[in-house]
This record gives sequence, C-alpha cells and structure tokens, in this order.
Amino acid sequence: MRKLLLILSLLISVCTYSQSVRKYSNEFMNIGVDAAALGMSNAVTAQTADVNSGYWNPAGLLQVKDKQVALMHASYFANIAQYDYIAYATPIDSRSAFGISLIRFGVDDILNTTQLIDSEGNIDYNRISLFSAADYGVTLSYARSLPLDGLNYGVNAKVIRRVIGDFASSWGFGFDIGIQYETKNNWKVGLMLRDITTTYNVWNIDEEEYATVRDAVPGENQELPETTEITLPKAQLGFAKKFMIRRDYSVLAAANLNMRFARTNDIVSTDVVSVDPAIGLEFGYIDLVFLRAGVGNFQDVQQLDGSDKLTFQPNIGVGFKYRGIAVDYALTDIGDQSAALYSNIFSLKVDLGTFIR
Repeated sequence: MRKLLLILSLLISVCTYSQSVRKYSNEFMNIGVDAAALGMSNAVTAQTADVNSGYWNPAGLLQVKDKQVALMHASYFANIAQYDYIAYATPIDSRSAFGISLIRFGVDDILNTTQLIDSEGNIDYNRISLFSAADYGVTLSYARSLPLDGLNYGVNAKVIRRVIGDFASSWGFGFDIGIQYETKNNWKVGLMLRDITTTYNVWNIDEEEYATVRDAVPGENQELPETTEITLPKAQLGFAKKFMIRRDYSVLAAANLNMRFARTNDIVSTDVVSVDPAIGLEFGYIDLVFLRAGVGNFQDVQQLDGSDKLTFQPNIGVGFKYRGIAVDYALTDIGDQSAALYSNIFSLKVDLGTFIR
C-alpha cells in the first residue's frame, strides 16, 4: 500500500505539469553513478578518466586505454526504489573514444488497487494487479582530443524512457557537452554542460487508465494534462590536482561548482543561477587501496517554524583495485545531515583488456 500511495502521488504530480520549463525534471539522471565518485560527493568533473566518464564528463573517455565495463546497484527509500547502472567504453583510436551506458531507476511490484471495489461496492482482491514505475536513460558518448595539448572534449546523446504502468509513458531526447584540460603543472579543469539544448520529454497518457487513478484519489478531478516536459540546462565546473607523497601515497583533491539556471534551495541562489559546491578527497596507497571523503548538496531547507536551516551531505567511501578489477563502496549522507536519505552503494569496474589478450 505504501508503494501504491507513492506512485499515485508521483503520477498525479507528473500529470499536473504544464509545457512551461520546470526546475526539476528527469532527476533520476542526476543521482550519480560509481561509488568512487559518490564517495567524493560527485566532485569528479575535472578528473574523471574511465568508463564512468560517459556520465560525469565524456571528455574523460580519452583516458580509457582499453575496453572497460562498469556496474552499480543501489536501493533508495527503504529498498522501495532500485537504481541500476551498466556502462561500456572503448578507445576508437589514439585521439577518440566511445562509450554507452544504461540507467534504470524503478519501483516494481506496485499493487494497483484502483479496481479493488467493483461496481456493486464489493471488495474483490482478485482484481488487484501489479505494475512498475520505471525511468530509463541510455547515453551514447563520443570523446576526442583537440590540437591544443591537454584539451579534450566529449559529447553525449541521451534517450530517456519513462513508464508508469499502463497509465502513462514518455520519450525524451537531449545532449550534453564536456571539456577537460590538464595544465603542465598537473592541475585539471573540467566543464560539463548537461541538457544544453534542453531535454524534451513527450508524454503519452492513457485516458482510460488515468481516469481510474483520478477517480480512486478523492478530490482529484483535474483535466488531462499537457504532454510536454522540458528539462533546464545545468553546468558543473570542476578543479582537481593529485599530489604524490613519498612515491607510495597520493592525495587527490577536487572541487565542483554545480549550477542550475533557476532559483532553487542551493546555498547560493539567484533568479539567474543557483550554485551548490562540492568538495572531495581521495587518499591512495600504491594505486591499490583508496579512502575517500566528500561533502556537498548544501541546501537551505525551510523548517516548520518558517526559518531556514543549512543542510549538507557528507559522504565516505573505500576502494580496492587489483589487476584490472576495481571494487568501490560509498556510504552517502553519513549522520543524516541532509534531507536525502543515506544509502550503501557498491560498484564494480573491470578492464576487459586485462583478461582478453
């Protein structure tokens, strides 16, 4: 029943949008991938350099030296929602690379009780059915180096598919552009522009199924909604540098400025742009064992008394890499310092070239 109430609320909220631009849209594509990145509070725009770069900054795919695959699974909302990710990347030649990834965020086995009571007022449990509400994102990535030494760029083409049982479904399309530059003294700078053309989702709503939901929720008598959802562009600007200590030890320091072009609850908020900073650290030993920490998601959250409270999200993580296999773990929002719930996240990355020779 908890799942049904959650999805009915989601459905009603989806069905009340208009064709105007929304502050938050396709948010499942903003959760993040790779436990290593999440452990650093997503402050990886400048230095991402593996198969997961297709998500964080496609320019980083130029650092992939052989075929790589990545997997991740996470559970949210007390295991109600499942988040799954798989990605593949390979170099094309010495100056270009290709990647593809799939994200699924879904709630499965939801009880549909809209037909529980028949036309005569009798309760019939055989009339209960199951459905899923799932969002899918497929990203095709291409990266290429530019004539200027140390400067690379990448482009993402995204296809979005969102399904709410038989009630409604949508298709969406969008593009991202990313740039990375490494200076001669090893400073790294990255810029990721998401949904640069705005991402359009076009919804198809089953009028009969929608009517069953509307009638099952008391007080919901709205007309069928508009069918176009527009996602605003976003930008992430990142800086990073890796310091070596006595050859065996390393410290990677990174920072991000995550920007939305609308007024939000971010710590810096204006009518033109809102900025949420993030800072991450990674301590490494002989490129084998890693300890990570980060803080981000700084938000001004309004309290019941009308006052604002600054919240933030601290994350930690560990990683292990050996002979082409990297296993990472992240614990997000330790201490419940933000409005987000904590999550345990595991991810796996494999260099296929190590095993296929």
